[in-house]
Amino acid sequence: MLLNGLKVLDFSGLLPGPFATMMLADLGAEVVHITKPATGEGRWIVDDYLQRSKKSLAVNLKDPTVIEHLRELVAHYDIVVEQFRPGVMERLGLGYEALKEVNPNIIYCSISGYGQTGPYKDKGGHDINYVSLAGIHGYSGSQQQGPPNLGIQIADLAGGSLHAVVAILVAVIYRTRTGEGQHLDISMTDCALALNALAAPEFLVQGKPLEREQMMLNGGSFYGHFETQDGRYMSVGSIEPKFRQALCTAIHRQDLLPLVMSYKSADELAFKQQLAEIFKAKTYEQWVEIFAKIDACVEPVLSFEETVTHPLFLARNMFVDITKEDGTIQKQLACPIKSNVFQPVYTAACEAIGEHNEDILGLSIK
Repeated sequence: MLLNGLKVLDFSGLLPGPFATMMLADLGAEVVHITKPATGEGRWIVDDYLQRSKKSLAVNLKDPTVIEHLRELVAHYDIVVEQFRPGVMERLGLGYEALKEVNPNIIYCSISGYGQTGPYKDKGGHDINYVSLAGIHGYSGSQQQGPPNLGIQIADLAGGSLHAVVAILVAVIYRTRTGEGQHLDISMTDCALALNALAAPEFLVQGKPLEREQMMLNGGSFYGHFETQDGRYMSVGSIEPKFRQALCTAIHRQDLLPLVMSYKSADELAFKQQLAEIFKAKTYEQWVEIFAKIDACVEPVLSFEETVTHPLFLARNMFVDITKEDGTIQKQLACPIKSNVFQPVYTAACEAIGEHNEDILGLSIK
């Protein structure tokens, strides 16, 4: 595996850190997840996914003896990932400077909502707050209903998790070249801000205000979702000229070509109104059948249940069967990274809490 030999101590919880270290584990890194001892409460079902292929240590981080054992352990590891608020790891004796004394080459990745510095560093937050402060929700959604409530975590995952993995791997390359470790400061809000890749230049370079339903991709054109006769939706992303032409061909409205090919805002909105009426004239299944034969960047809006059985994702092996500790099989999302050199590895759905305490630390669960 690509990351064989890399050893990671993962102090993170919830979603961003565990998702990042799961990716590292999928790619062959040895990840040890450090968590609290079991409380007897039910386990978060997402843990079976996020903690797959990781070893588990369950310890009391307020116990000085445990802290000393963990400091000794750091000498044998390459990477530390933590997701506490700034200052917590320092108070525990596990901050970067303290662990750097034990292992000068350690790569230490801190994931937090607002970063290790700045006026918001001690504030709590969630994905909705980070995305809002990053300006994304300021121009997303509709003028009538305001910002959207999304079903995925943009700042947590696309921000914190993915940027953390990139930063860690860059740090590994840097250490290979120089022998030096480093402290990585990953702010989920900073990373969400950086995702304004298309919109930001319009304001930063051209000084153009970013408003809802005023740009090509946020409702200011026919790019969007259209309801069908039976209350389902189709997504239309026919931006380029050839796709605009293919769209008009599919709906049998070549007469609308002058309107859609003008690229004028008023014409695009007029075409959008026409599309809304046209899509409501047929059922979802009828439109799916029509656009299955035409390359126009028009696809159905699937339920997740439909996505799980869709031929695209089945062909791409995007779902895997993982064996749980009790021997049962659980279906999970697969690692999306494909290569002709390596394959992701899934050793287990999720280890029992504290299963490796004695193997790694020589401690019974505390």
